Amino acid sequence: MDRRSNRYKINLSSKNKKLLIIGGIILFIFVILYIFYSSVIKLEGGNIILKYKGEYKEKGYSASLFGKEYTKNVKVTNNINSKKLGNYKVIYKVKIGFITFYKSRRVSVLDKENPVITLKGSKKTDVCPGTKYKEEGYEAKDNYDGNLTKKVKVSISDDKIVYTVSDSSGNKTEITRKLKYRDVTKPEITIEGDETTFIIVDSNYEEKGAKASDNCDGDLSKKIKTDGDVDKSKVGEYKVTYKVSDKAKNEATKERKVIVMNKSSLNNGIPGTLYLTFDDGPNEGTTNVILDILKEEKVPATFFVTNNGPDELIKREYDEGHTVALHTSTHNYSVVYASDESFYADLKSVQDRVKRITGETSMIIRFPGGSSNTVSRKYSPGIMTRLSQSTLAKGYKYYDWNISSGDAGETTLASGVYNNVVSSLRKDRANMVLMHDIKTYTRDALRDIIKFGKANGYKFEKITKDTPMITQKVNN
Repeated sequence: MDRRSNRYKINLSSKNKKLLIIGGIILFIFVILYIFYSSVIKLEGGNIILKYKGEYKEKGYSASLFGKEYTKNVKVTNNINSKKLGNYKVIYKVKIGFITFYKSRRVSVLDKENPVITLKGSKKTDVCPGTKYKEEGYEAKDNYDGNLTKKVKVSISDDKIVYTVSDSSGNKTEITRKLKYRDVTKPEITIEGDETTFIIVDSNYEEKGAKASDNCDGDLSKKIKTDGDVDKSKVGEYKVTYKVSDKAKNEATKERKVIVMNKSSLNNGIPGTLYLTFDDGPNEGTTNVILDILKEEKVPATFFVTNNGPDELIKREYDEGHTVALHTSTHNYSVVYASDESFYADLKSVQDRVKRITGETSMIIRFPGGSSNTVSRKYSPGIMTRLSQSTLAKGYKYYDWNISSGDAGETTLASGVYNNVVSSLRKDRANMVLMHDIKTYTRDALRDIIKFGKANGYKFEKITKDTPMITQKVNN
């Protein structure tokens, strides 16, 4: 029994050895074949990490067998979608004889970009002493996850606020807002009424006062100190000063200018001033050149615009510091002066256009034909008498002119426009010049008019709500 058992063990051991040898040979052959098979196609660069929404760029490959090139025969396919995170394969295959050789490259689309946190307000914020910081707002966006604002974690301490957010790929962003408990902001003073007030000598001057507000202390109107006297009996220019301080001793000052004038000169404005005003624009080819000249000469002007011409020119007039005022929507007298209601509808149309372009509601107007026009009688008797009063009651200010350039029909020459203007200028009054920025000859005369004004000491101004009205006699 023992001998047979031992013989059986010996035979079994021999069989195992044979099996191991055979298995080893097979494995060796398999390895050789695998090496041979996998060596036919060679890849440059190995596996690739591609950023989200990135563009896949092939790093290169080659194919050869027994020294013969088959690279041109290689077909490459892939299922890469760089807009979706994940692992993808690029498959390379080449058929040589009856055998098709394959190789693959792994491409991993990963999001490695951190989210972006944007703070509203400043990263360094002053907080009123004794108060809590009121969050100004923040926003978090991620290139893959989109809006992450709701996932922002906010950590508040005495002197800072830390905002933290992570995206779905684990990319983390942290941003800090620093807080300083101090009041360094001056109060704001708002003058009631016009900042420049014109009154006739010996007439009543009513001081309307001012209001003041502070970012920390609130309403400070009752703490305003007013200084300055107006001598109503004497022609001259006077200043009324308003001054106020908050608890942190930040002081604000503002002045009102009060000009006392003779009745005869009230409609003449400030002596020695020159207002260049342009009607009927804008117009490409003339208005843009006029704006170039005004910019080069550093001179302000006023444009009474219509609903014609490109918005871009009105935007440029506003952006370059000129006054954009209202003329008419249609400039059709039969429409504008058909009735009071028709006038205001036309005016609102051009007013709406200016507000859409500039963001401001203009209350400065010029009547088509001026307040002295008589053509309006044909359509509505007495309308100019009514409009000259109702526009003022509605808060508008209207401006005529006391110098005409003649470019509306009197002349078609630049020299004629120039002569009409400079021959009418006077130092003892404000000079409000009527021109039209749709005329080429006005455009061509402008620089010489400006040079004459500068050489003779005139002060160029634009019309503002504080500019005294230059008006003509109403004839209807």
